[in-house]
Amino acid sequence: MKTLQDLLYTFAGNSNPAVMIPQTTPLNYNDLYNQVQYLQSELASLDLNRGSCLSIVLPNSFVFVALFLAISCMRAVAVPLNPALKQDEYGFYLEDLESEVVFVPKGAFCERHAAVLAALDKGVTIIECCLNDVQIVLDQPPAQQDVALILHTSGTTGRPKAVPLTHQNILASVTNVCATYNLTPHDRTILIIPIFHVHGLLASTLAPLYSGGTVIIPHRLTHSFWTDFIAYNATWYTGTPTSHSIILQFPLPKPIPPLLRFIRSGSGPLSPFLHQKLETAFGVPVLNNYALTEACGQITSNLLPPVLRKPDSVGTATGVEVLILDPLGRPLPPDTEGEICIRGPNVTSGYLDNETQNAASFTSDHFFRTGDNGRCDGDGYIFLTGRIKEVINKGGEKISPAELDDVIVHHPAVAEAATFAMEDEMYGQDVAVAVMVVQGEKIDAVGLRRWIRGRVAAFKVPKNIFFVSEIPKTATGKVRRDVLAKMVLGKEVVMPKL
Repeated sequence: MKTLQDLLYTFAGNSNPAVMIPQTTPLNYNDLYNQVQYLQSELASLDLNRGSCLSIVLPNSFVFVALFLAISCMRAVAVPLNPALKQDEYGFYLEDLESEVVFVPKGAFCERHAAVLAALDKGVTIIECCLNDVQIVLDQPPAQQDVALILHTSGTTGRPKAVPLTHQNILASVTNVCATYNLTPHDRTILIIPIFHVHGLLASTLAPLYSGGTVIIPHRLTHSFWTDFIAYNATWYTGTPTSHSIILQFPLPKPIPPLLRFIRSGSGPLSPFLHQKLETAFGVPVLNNYALTEACGQITSNLLPPVLRKPDSVGTATGVEVLILDPLGRPLPPDTEGEICIRGPNVTSGYLDNETQNAASFTSDHFFRTGDNGRCDGDGYIFLTGRIKEVINKGGEKISPAELDDVIVHHPAVAEAATFAMEDEMYGQDVAVAVMVVQGEKIDAVGLRRWIRGRVAAFKVPKNIFFVSEIPKTATGKVRRDVLAKMVLGKEVVMPKL
């Protein structure tokens, strides 16, 4: 397979279930192929150009899967967006990529959904869709180097960066995932990760489809998880440490589903304690991995038995070259800490319209600088030791401190604000912010948090707000978030490993 279209052609006519949604009729590969064809005929009437960006604001669903495949296979670019964002956040993404269309759920226009309001403000075409409206038609075949998907990073020192991912990037990534976990047409997974994330879209949706297997899509992660898992004969699932913790709180099925082969973990640090707790509870291998949006997902992973697993490691490279480099770009010997750098067909060729950042992000021989520190032992296992970047990782949700700073300082009583990570038992990290109040003004934490909540998605709202008289900075005026965290919390903040 060279493009996502090949995936559709390969399994066209196959009666094996492709997508199973609890309480509905399973949809097989032939259904998926026909739906994508009809939907593309509808999209063709929009007179889109190659590379046109189409934004998707939909929950986890068959509609999302079919729409993504239809868009990417007609040489347009899919842009999945979080359904929980606010109007201003949607406005940024729509304007940043010059999106021509935004797809929203049926009824969103009447309900004045935030994405609809943003689209109206930016002059973007709004299309509502639901399962009854979706069918599909191949137009112009895509090429391997066509951009099929754009995802944004969370940003570390400024606005989120747009990451264009080609058909080649995507298929290289899903090939790596399938090979790593020996996925076959007999495997079925249950989707519990938001599909607008690279984790949910690539590892939990496209990889199973690439293998000829099945994706089960419940509405959300609830107490019915194991009921659905057993009823639809699932064999594995992938989740974040937070979702694993939630699943462990559900009553354990008796017996443990006999078809369960393994559990995959990503999008956040999996502690050895949680790793052991999962393996003890379910009696199957738990395989943690390391992934980045810029790598179209998976970079390294622990492997299935009989290969040795190291729970405190993120495993070995999976179809990607990984080097540990010093600040001058020179390879370091085993067990020496440096920056993790990667190269491979799944890695983006660069950020969209950001030559300055691209020049800083790649070495002379085209290795991508991940911004993560780590080491590689003599067996080739990668150990993450810290974050160079400042992004906050809240249970797999990546949050830009600089982006939040920019929102908070717009409050009339705030003189300066500096967002930083604090340790959290449930999420690994949560959001904290230090605020300097304008002289003569008054504001309390409850009021400020309420004001912030009206402007950003709920997961970005600070858990703690600290009022300070000074924010530590470098000589050049950059905020020292590490020093600030130690000053406010009284200790160093441990940055969870991804």
